Amino acid sequence: MAVTLAELAERFQCRVRGRPETAITGVAALETAGPREITYVSDKRHLGLLPGSAAGAVILTAADAAHYSGTALISDNPRLCFARVAALLHPGAPAAPGVHPSAVVAAGAVIDPSAAIGPLAVIGAGARIGAGCVVGAGCVVGAGVGIGARSRLVSRVVVNDDCVIGADCVVHPGAVIGSDGFGYARDGERWVKVPQLGRVVIGDAVEIGANTTIDRGALGDTVIGDGVKLDNQIQIAHNVRIGEHTAMAGCVGVAGSAVIGRRCTVGGQAGILGHLEIADDVHVTAASLVADSITEPGEYSSTLKAEPAEAWRRKVVRLSQLDDLARRLKRLEKEISELSKENKT
Repeated sequence: MAVTLAELAERFQCRVRGRPETAITGVAALETAGPREITYVSDKRHLGLLPGSAAGAVILTAADAAHYSGTALISDNPRLCFARVAALLHPGAPAAPGVHPSAVVAAGAVIDPSAAIGPLAVIGAGARIGAGCVVGAGCVVGAGVGIGARSRLVSRVVVNDDCVIGADCVVHPGAVIGSDGFGYARDGERWVKVPQLGRVVIGDAVEIGANTTIDRGALGDTVIGDGVKLDNQIQIAHNVRIGEHTAMAGCVGVAGSAVIGRRCTVGGQAGILGHLEIADDVHVTAASLVADSITEPGEYSSTLKAEPAEAWRRKVVRLSQLDDLARRLKRLEKEISELSKENKT
């Protein structure tokens, strides 16, 4: 597929500086792009690489384009523009509609004729697969599951009984939707399982990374809002609710019944304790532990960054001395107060 810069500019509300007739067939990194490829710069630290680029065009802001003499596509948001151009030029191979002969489809399942069911997939009784859906090789779709139009389960995805996935979603390999939540009652020295009777309900345009797990609710549902983006290896516990357009990086853990607002971001390896509420537009940095509800938007951190081991050891020693230092400080304050009283008399 080849598209001219003029066509890209018209489609994505940009303008061309240089050669609008340049034909673009793909995207590439700034250092490796060739004369029929387009790239972008959104970080000023990379402007120094521009003179050595052989790209057919570079997507830049108007200000950054002043540092480049070649053909440019001028955009207010180069990264966003690049994402849209890349999706246009690299749409992925379409799946052929139909059910592979090795797939197992239970009685009562309803599969739209335009959907594609891959080899060794299993579709449970009463499941509903929407128009244009792709259920990849080895996926298991449980009984009563609903999957909206144009959604794609890449391969080896498990969607357990009665869960719901909206339209235009992507679920990557190894993800498990609707496994039992971690719920047990104590009986003396033993644990008794609490049946997990809710579902997972996923909105539209959600993307779920490889090996991410989302547990079904205990009584109510676990809910993932429209436009949520979840990276690989994330654990979402039962009855969690995640608001629209929130994004989480890899290895985040969210404990049961936490409620996370809209447009939040959660950095990799962060942990969110159960039964908390996090407001809209909160940004939790990587490896932070959220142990209390957050009621105001903003950025929150609780992480000590890596540093030379010797410096870190000194700080750990000082942390262990805080109680003693606090007692000494309190004693000194008392002595100063008494001296002050004596001076006044």
